[in-house]
Amino acid sequence: MFPPLYAILDVEQAAGPASNLPEILIGAGVELLQIRDKRASARTLHLAARKLVETYTPRGVRIIVNDRPDIAAMVGAGGVHVGQEDLPVGNARRICGRSLWVGVSTHNLEQFREAAATSADYIALGPVFPTGTKEHPDPVVGLELLRAVRKLTKKPLVAIGGITVESAGAVFGAGADSVAVVRDLVCAADPAQRVKEYLAIAERTLGVRRASRRSTGAPA
Repeated sequence: MFPPLYAILDVEQAAGPASNLPEILIGAGVELLQIRDKRASARTLHLAARKLVETYTPRGVRIIVNDRPDIAAMVGAGGVHVGQEDLPVGNARRICGRSLWVGVSTHNLEQFREAAATSADYIALGPVFPTGTKEHPDPVVGLELLRAVRKLTKKPLVAIGGITVESAGAVFGAGADSVAVVRDLVCAADPAQRVKEYLAIAERTLGVRRASRRSTGAPA
């Protein structure tokens, strides 16, 4: 099953000399962690990603590198995530091979349809809500588009953008298999407790969703 909580950290948060945030999040139950930093040099990102892979892959955590399939392949990461301005999914796949996940961000129905036709292992859609983690965010897509695209693919669907513990239940209910979270983890007074809250919401909401689908005869 696709991990229901997709944690995203920048280089300093993930592998800075004073950061123990990855250990806190993973110790609380995070199984999927993306490292991203558009301002970091290739060398810095490579070193940080390698440190995470060496430390946490043996513990069953999948490390995803943002934007850079070459670095993901070099460090033996669990996958790469590409955006609309990065290498296309097919090119990233040729670099990473079949053993690494390739995820892709989408921001509207047309982009989602195109992504669903690729070899992407999962598709992210957002921003679902207003977000302050990007300098130039795409227009908010809302829960209605999330519900609409759920019907278009069986690939895991990751919702991203402005998601909090208050809204996560509605996001899972709209069809997301996972929620990608940045600020609500990093800024939490107790990040470990926040992870547990998200996982509890996922277990409760996804369980209800699966039960509902089974009752209607739909695949779980």
